[in-house]
Amino acid sequence: MEGKSLIKREFLLSGLDCANCAMKIEKGVSTIEGVNSCSVNFATQTIRLEIEEQEEEKIISTARSAVNTIESHVNMVEKGRSVAPNHTHSHQHEHKGHSHDHGRYEMKRMVTRLIAGVIIASLGYFLPLESFMEFGVFLVAYLIVGGDIVLRAIKNIIRGQVFDEHFLMAIATVGAFAIGEYPEGVAVMLFYQVGELFQGMAVNRSRKSISSLMDIRPDYANVKIGSEFKMVSPDKVKIDDIILVKPGEKVPLDGVIIEGNSSVDTSALTGESVPRDIEEGNEVLSGFINKQGVLTIKVTKSFGESTVSKILDLVENASNKKAPTEKFITKFARFYTPVVVIVATILAIVPPLLFTGATFSDWLYRALVFLVISCPCALVISIPLGFFGGIGAASKKGILVKGSNYLEALNDVKYVVLDKTGTLTKGQFEVNELNPTTGYTEEELLKYAAYAEAFSNHPIAESIRKAYGEEINNSVLSNYQEISGHGIKVTKENKEIVAGNQKLMKAESIDFIREEEVGTVVYLAVDKQFIGSILIADKVKADAANAISALKKLGIKKTVMLTGDSEKVGRKVGTLLGLDEVYTELLPQHKVEEIEKIDKQKQPKEKILFVGDGINDTPVLARADIGMAMGGLGSDAAIEAADIVIMTDEPSKIATAIEIAKRTRTIVWQNIIFALGVKVIFLLLGAFGISTMWEAVFSDVGVTLLAVLNAMRVMQVKGL
Repeated sequence: MEGKSLIKREFLLSGLDCANCAMKIEKGVSTIEGVNSCSVNFATQTIRLEIEEQEEEKIISTARSAVNTIESHVNMVEKGRSVAPNHTHSHQHEHKGHSHDHGRYEMKRMVTRLIAGVIIASLGYFLPLESFMEFGVFLVAYLIVGGDIVLRAIKNIIRGQVFDEHFLMAIATVGAFAIGEYPEGVAVMLFYQVGELFQGMAVNRSRKSISSLMDIRPDYANVKIGSEFKMVSPDKVKIDDIILVKPGEKVPLDGVIIEGNSSVDTSALTGESVPRDIEEGNEVLSGFINKQGVLTIKVTKSFGESTVSKILDLVENASNKKAPTEKFITKFARFYTPVVVIVATILAIVPPLLFTGATFSDWLYRALVFLVISCPCALVISIPLGFFGGIGAASKKGILVKGSNYLEALNDVKYVVLDKTGTLTKGQFEVNELNPTTGYTEEELLKYAAYAEAFSNHPIAESIRKAYGEEINNSVLSNYQEISGHGIKVTKENKEIVAGNQKLMKAESIDFIREEEVGTVVYLAVDKQFIGSILIADKVKADAANAISALKKLGIKKTVMLTGDSEKVGRKVGTLLGLDEVYTELLPQHKVEEIEKIDKQKQPKEKILFVGDGINDTPVLARADIGMAMGGLGSDAAIEAADIVIMTDEPSKIATAIEIAKRTRTIVWQNIIFALGVKVIFLLLGAFGISTMWEAVFSDVGVTLLAVLNAMRVMQVKGL
């Protein structure tokens, strides 16, 4: 598709209630001419298309009819618009987002049908009816309970899609009628429909749990129009518009405060429960919740570009990048069902021909039981839900994972490579140490330094004034002199203050005590008398040491720091945090070379995780197996370059992300082993005639429900 411009479009799939259907739709729509890529997200009921812009209308129309052809009960609709009537099916309804009213109506209708079917089947079972009458009553009950399943199976066969769960259920129950097992045929369909009902409820509940984890989308914005404020949709607000955010409201768009101060709850974006104080001139991000004062904000980004929009887009579409386990299950389900049907056919036909006394009806019944058990629903549903839940749980902790493939890859991380500035350290100058000489207090030393640096714009001067924190009375200062490369001389109330480096002390012939600390040292003298020194350094983040020890506990083989800083500073930070290796004075291309050296040492299955601040580290983020960006809260470069974004700037979240990944994989594999294990046992029991059709359906439904509920455990993030 070279030379043709591509656009991305997203639609809701109304009525999408089965993961197998999602797979079929994705496969079918992908083959349409003009569709560059197609991904269906079962968990959010959405389809994402990348299509040729010139043919947009035609392709979307073709995709709509393809979806309806593949699954007649599913409609492809614009987000937030009403569903076009579908005359072939009962799914005619207004669809604003996910229509819960429609879901309740469908559920009530299904329950009514099932109750009616049970009453009619009970009459057939308990009343003394002749065989033809008995058949008629059970047939009516069967059609009420499962007529739609049979109809769907027939439609799918006409379309050439034979092997799905509807076909398995239809053939098994019609077969039961063929051998005179009428009550069993009805009961199996009844069990299946009740199971589908519960499964739908469980899946919807897990969908709601996942979406509530990410309930950060603002509903409205109060925009200033003329002299008053009007409530409008956030996507209608333009850059430079003025918006008002009252206490208790969500900040709808990114912007700068032009009036007011407050404290904001940032937990929806960062996972941090401690409110953040903000004032005029501060930046605020969409998704923050205003706790106290009224804020007037000037909008700096449109809704599509705002933080909340990007985060939702990332999390909702993360499952489009499928993990290898998911891909394996999709392929497995594709081949598994036809194989089971072939085995069931052999089971029905071969034994009666080979063994004397083996009746065809007995082996046909066993083959039908075999078919009922074989339905792969539990696997097909629970695995994408498990990964989606893992991504949701990570976002709750302030960790954005861009795909379940990255979440799964975190399990194999054995080498963690970290940038220093902005990742392990705060990336800003701070007063680290005050060393006054005898006769002076720390407060006095800091006060003299603050007055000396009163007029300087240097970052070191700013850090000293910030540490002092009190107002400086400039009127008491005179004879200010900045000596380039040395420091400052100034007179305060007839006392000459000298503040600067060793060169200045030597030039002024001041006897001083030299500091050997790592960082920038400011020496101070008053009237040629040395009064002490101040150490200014880039401060290590509070949880950096814990982050490194937590990684080691998780079995990381090597922690490596790559920095452009001097060897002295790099070594000190490395020793302080307990890192295995430190490489200093590196340019971005040298960092890539170091990653490539580690790549040659590692085992084929082992992965390298690089953590950086995402702007100057873009080449390394791209080169590592997994790139993780710090400070993604406002950095577009970080969000673009990295596979995972830590929104809280905390290095300890690296270990949290790996823990969530390990937990997700454990739960996904529990489901795979449990579902396949139960299936194998019941397939054997069915083949040997021990298991009945009732038990077969019960096992299938039970396994699916337990697998879905188990997948929901991933979303519990307490204690992580």
